[in-house]
Amino acid sequence: MFTTSKLFKNSLIKARYFHSAPKIFQKVLVTRKLLKTSQQRLEQQGFDLVQWPHDSSMPRQALLDGVKGAQGVICMLSDNIDKEFFDAAGPHLKVVSTLSVGYDHIDLNQARQNRVKVGYTPDVLTDATADLTVLLCLAAARHMKSGIRACESGEWREWRPDWLCGYQFKGKTLGVVGMGRIGQAVAHRLKSFGIERIVYWGRNEKPGLKETLNADFTSFDQLVTESDFVVACCALTDDTKQVFNYDVFKKMKKNAIFVNTARGGVVNQDGLVRALEEKLIAAAGLDVTTPEPLPTDHKLFKLDNCVILPHIGSATIEARETMGDMCVDNVVAALNGKELPFELK
Repeated sequence: MFTTSKLFKNSLIKARYFHSAPKIFQKVLVTRKLLKTSQQRLEQQGFDLVQWPHDSSMPRQALLDGVKGAQGVICMLSDNIDKEFFDAAGPHLKVVSTLSVGYDHIDLNQARQNRVKVGYTPDVLTDATADLTVLLCLAAARHMKSGIRACESGEWREWRPDWLCGYQFKGKTLGVVGMGRIGQAVAHRLKSFGIERIVYWGRNEKPGLKETLNADFTSFDQLVTESDFVVACCALTDDTKQVFNYDVFKKMKKNAIFVNTARGGVVNQDGLVRALEEKLIAAAGLDVTTPEPLPTDHKLFKLDNCVILPHIGSATIEARETMGDMCVDNVVAALNGKELPFELK
């Protein structure tokens, strides 16, 4: 049996769940509600649970107040887990687990100094993000944005041979920047559409990809120069920060389609705007931007040859439920003195 969650005056939900085993409750802060199944599992753990109940990011001061005395935290990409956060938490904090694959919002050095384990949710987003990457390739290449607007505005008239003509995949070259699990999944999917050649660039060559995908490891310059479709699936690092800039877009084919489902920071957005305005490339599809959310008056929204989605690469029920379970697994393990099953080392 457990008590009903109650709303405190500081807008945090705090619930204490009574089971036969624990007598001393371990405080866990969760900065957003999880999906139904993983949320139920979280509530059954016997934690002294403090949880932000609103469909919005947890305000900074509420985050700092809520983490005081916590032993475990489940956070989101939108939460800044920095020195101030760790100082506010105090010495009892054992684990921070983020509901994401990316972790650039967490100060890992500070976590190590405070001897706090950091968990994340690797390998679960591959299919969901790869599917969305293909969707953006199709949407950008086939003028989906303009097509939808034409249907809604009445521009859809009689059949015209040259109206909204885009590009297909068959016989084309795909360039993948960042050939990890997601990059490989994208390549496998697009190969079935008739992609003839696959090239990729990253930190190093991937053994076996020549045999499984007939994919060639190449230089970055060769990739952007020769590819018809360029997809960014890489991590945001010093090497990839704003690697796609105006000069790079100038090197691409005039019919090139650029898609980014990695991180907004791998693109210099002013350079992308200029390249799209000057039609140096045909179109772009973006699931990530800088900042997020992108202001509604941003130039990218005004361009017919740019399709933008609100960072929903992992937004499937299956993926998000699994991510929630992984975070719960990490917290339960840490609070029981065990190794995290999904830990950042």
